[in-house]
Amino acid sequence: MPTVHVNGIDVYYEREGDGPRLLFLGGSGQTLATSAFMLAPFIAEFDVAAYDQRGLGRTSIPPGPYTMADYAADAAGLLDHLGWDTCRVAGVSFGGMVAQELAVTWPERIERLALICTSPGGAGGSSYPLHELASLPLAERAPRAVTLLDTRFSPAWLDTHPNDRALADFIVQREESPRGADEQRGAVEQLGARRHHDVFDRLPRIASPTLVACGRYDGIAPLTNGEAIVSRIPGAELRTYDGGHAFFVQDPSALPDVIAFLAR
Repeated sequence: MPTVHVNGIDVYYEREGDGPRLLFLGGSGQTLATSAFMLAPFIAEFDVAAYDQRGLGRTSIPPGPYTMADYAADAAGLLDHLGWDTCRVAGVSFGGMVAQELAVTWPERIERLALICTSPGGAGGSSYPLHELASLPLAERAPRAVTLLDTRFSPAWLDTHPNDRALADFIVQREESPRGADEQRGAVEQLGARRHHDVFDRLPRIASPTLVACGRYDGIAPLTNGEAIVSRIPGAELRTYDGGHAFFVQDPSALPDVIAFLAR
């Protein structure tokens, strides 16, 4: 199992595929074990490096608090280990926040950038405060998570949209899954870093071609937040898809668009 000591922690990572070099950054609470379905389309087109972020999966769970600068430094340290002076970057949700922090800190290392269902923070708008959602009793948290995933997901909507029902059931099952003490601590620290994310004023530092992909019915990272990112990055492109926070599952055109953009 490939593990590298970077930025003071042991980072578990995997590298697979052929083609242009791509760093993939996953969402809140996501690990390589839970992201295989998302990674597969990228691995088919790119030389992909992906890893368990600090506090999660098989990566170290150091004492907190964690900052977004810590997460970006972890990513940069992995790139150094791989010998990648530059690469393409795809960041999903929380991973999109890390990608922004990475890109404003080391803009010269980013060839192309895809920011997927994410937010800039600060004056550009923050994603829904998931640390508050996590504090709710499960009976309240699970249905709230479903409506945040896609603002259309009322009981009546789900009764007539079986694919969306399956997605909603998956989210409920994930919320109900038990976590060990270390895993829970790592997730809490990640949410703590997430709540302080703010790169809005620094976004003009990003010099790479950038795609911002948003779901029209996203209750976690609203479309207005994506529009704010585009307003600050020179030449950035906004694309909106039919879905919520998981539009890349709901809209079959989404991932092919993102992959085609990154492959240019």
